[in-house]
Amino acid sequence: MNQKYTLHTHTVGFDGKNTVSEMVNRARELGFNTIGISNHFIVHPTIKLSKMYGYALLKKYYHIYSESFNEALEKFMVHYEEIERVKSENADMRILRGLEVDFFNNLKWLNGFEKSIDVLQPDYIIGSCHFIEKDNTLLNSHDWRNSDNQTQEFLLQKYWSKVVDAVQSGIFTWMAHLDLPKKVGLGQEPKWTEYEHKAIDAIRQSNVAMEINTSFYKYGADEPYPSNRILAMAQDIPVLISDDAHTVNQIGWYFDNAEDLISKYKLSRFQKLR
Repeated sequence: MNQKYTLHTHTVGFDGKNTVSEMVNRARELGFNTIGISNHFIVHPTIKLSKMYGYALLKKYYHIYSESFNEALEKFMVHYEEIERVKSENADMRILRGLEVDFFNNLKWLNGFEKSIDVLQPDYIIGSCHFIEKDNTLLNSHDWRNSDNQTQEFLLQKYWSKVVDAVQSGIFTWMAHLDLPKKVGLGQEPKWTEYEHKAIDAIRQSNVAMEINTSFYKYGADEPYPSNRILAMAQDIPVLISDDAHTVNQIGWYFDNAEDLISKYKLSRFQKLR
């Protein structure tokens, strides 16, 4: 069985390069019957002090970061209206409204997020952890790469702890790119296997799915997110293939590689959305 849908995609205005309509048309060309648009929903009161915020403005990613949930809602209500318009023009395609959410484990964030979801009513919610808080500063994975060894060790421990907290929150339909730190060359040593096991155990116990994210292949890698060693731990966990497409050309890329891994590790398939 080959997966005929893609649910982890990004569009212009956030950090994608194409419109919703263009992404839908490309998915149709590939023979997909379903596409989900899942732009970043990243809300934190100090996000605009992070280095990545300035970078986002330079790249014209105006909607990707928000200081408040009200700000994020204003952006996403307009965005979801666009998705609904495109749905009305493409009756042959199933077009879903998703979110890729950066998780922050504090009561104020959790309450604000719950209220936002009540308003937006997304079809699914992808969990991710792009930022770690340290000394009242948000550090993105690119910041981790430029930190000293001791700080990197701290950030990696915090990252895996945050993944477990996100899984156990019950918020997410599935977890994205589990071993994200390897994007910047971190966390691949054998000692991190213990942390990976804890994350996988939490996913299994929480009945959350996980993705095989093929976007890591674009760096010339011979494996996706997560690594082969993590996939070998993932029996009985539902998996789906995600391209994490930021352009139309990335939709469906390396899906055959991911299909081979599903067969190799005898992984179960993600079957349904909430």
